[in-house]
Amino acid sequence: MTLDRHCCDPKILIQAVRQFRKKRILVVGDVMLDRFVWGSVSRISPEAPVPVVEIKTETICLGGAANVAANISNLGGCPIPLGVIGKDHEGDLLRERLRLLGAPLDGVVTDAARSTSVKTRILAHHQQVCRTDREDKRPLNSSVENRLVMRFQRDLPTAHAVVVSDYAKGMISPAFLKVILPWSKAQRKIVCIDPKSKNLRAYRPATVVTPNVLETELASGISIANKRDLVRAGKKILAQSGIEHLLVTRGEEGMALFEGNAHVTYIPTVAREVFDVTGAGDTVISTLALGLVSGLSMLQAAVLANIAAGIVVGKLGTASVTPEELIASIQNL
Repeated sequence: MTLDRHCCDPKILIQAVRQFRKKRILVVGDVMLDRFVWGSVSRISPEAPVPVVEIKTETICLGGAANVAANISNLGGCPIPLGVIGKDHEGDLLRERLRLLGAPLDGVVTDAARSTSVKTRILAHHQQVCRTDREDKRPLNSSVENRLVMRFQRDLPTAHAVVVSDYAKGMISPAFLKVILPWSKAQRKIVCIDPKSKNLRAYRPATVVTPNVLETELASGISIANKRDLVRAGKKILAQSGIEHLLVTRGEEGMALFEGNAHVTYIPTVAREVFDVTGAGDTVISTLALGLVSGLSMLQAAVLANIAAGIVVGKLGTASVTPEELIASIQNL
């Protein structure tokens, strides 16, 4: 069914946002830095048919799972990051940015054999010219993985929920998931997963998984051209994976929430202008987790996450949302 916006009382959503404060969310995943190089283009290179970008300024933001932590913090929650960085300058910058959030740092493990993941986007006149990635996708060595498992086991009891942010950079392995997810279920924790693996069965048991349309196609083996295809794909994933809820993010078409084997709710987008989708998935998973631990139903939390995504795509670069912005957007629906 298509969402009736009156089914999610704005007062309930606003009350939940005001309860985000001090909610502890264990954020497990691929932490990285997002570097933005801003400039202008006035000529084409004589060496190759490419634009010459005259650099004006550079900015650095938290990316990946670290951006999830930033979103949670900016919404008033308390992120507990768990990830791996390299013994390098970028790793130092990442730790410093997390420290400025007030997040604990002992779950951010340094591996001298790896480099810190960095995505560099070069933009001119508010348009992305190209992106360069520096990353190490190798699986973690057993020593580093064991340290992360120990940190997870220690921090899980005091967390209200767990977010797994998988960017396929080596941190989230099937073996690691087989340890942390059963522990989370045993302690009755809400688990929200932003997936990258096409094998969504690797993420069970989870409360909700949030693939985009392409990830849904890969996981189901069904090409999605319309709502009928989407329903077939979503139902197939739920039947094969054993996951409780599936929230498919559909860009400008909003979201589709699958609950159980048959119930599908379409949530229309609320974005007015789309400038940059960078980090929108991080905003969705952060808001969804905070909404669930603040007493919202899955549908209500998905609606709230959709509103937050509509705000963040209206900003340029890796961005996040504040409680005041979220409340204002709810009131303006």
